[in-house]
Amino acid sequence: MIRKVSTYLMFTGQAAEALALYTDVFPESEASVRDAPVYMADWRLAGHDVMLVDSPNVHDFTFTPSMSLFVDFGDAAALDAAFARLSEGGQVMMPVDNYGFSQRFAWVADRFGVSWQLNLP
Repeated sequence: MIRKVSTYLMFTGQAAEALALYTDVFPESEASVRDAPVYMADWRLAGHDVMLVDSPNVHDFTFTPSMSLFVDFGDAAALDAAFARLSEGGQVMMPVDNYGFSQRFAWVADRFGVSWQLNLP
């Protein structure tokens, strides 16, 4: 029987910095850190569990935008603020706009390469 499913984000030395950004952007989230022998953190955002890990190995890959965290917001100001912070040093794939399927939507990869879809249903 499955006990738990979490999104897994692997970094190479930037997991703590990423977690600091994410907990700042989403202050209602919770985090706990396990720092031995490699940095690992559990982060909970709106009931969703995310693991952040620093891999001690260098890999031939990074994040792919096909894996993303999809976040529904309750108001436009909160979405706009998150978009502004997450897009700093990142890549905007779809700027904030009405795309028909959503009154306000944006898709951005943050400076760590993690992909975020931000939505106002």
